[in-house]
Amino acid sequence: MLPRFPALLLALVATPLAAADHALEHRTPIRLTAEEKAHIHLEMRLFLSTTQLIATGAAANDMKLVAAAAHEAGMAAAHEVPAKLREKLPLEFKKLGQATHQGFDDLARDADSLGDANLALKQLGQVLSNCVSCHAMYRLETRK
Repeated sequence: MLPRFPALLLALVATPLAAADHALEHRTPIRLTAEEKAHIHLEMRLFLSTTQLIATGAAANDMKLVAAAAHEAGMAAAHEVPAKLREKLPLEFKKLGQATHQGFDDLARDADSLGDANLALKQLGQVLSNCVSCHAMYRLETRK
């Protein structure tokens, strides 16, 4: 059955979408070369694949998988960012990145020593809040 008030339905759906699009325009641009942008995207994909492995491991109560995955995205991975790129990044971006890497290290340590899947998921939620904050504040742009 079709809604009786299609214009109202359209307004209810379109208004939040338009507001979200408008909000994206307020994010701070970070202008990078294509290579630098690719490096940042590579790190983001590491975070995403790590998140998937942690969720899978926690669901199966495989805390060795959780610890190993989290360790791969810890502070050791942060040192792979070239110094020249680091200089271009806003301080708050770097702080969120460092907190994310440290959060993965904390998660890895606790998963290994405590073996608590629920704690791991709680910690993962805290780490992901860094990702959400960063994506809400910044957008990457390729410098020409």
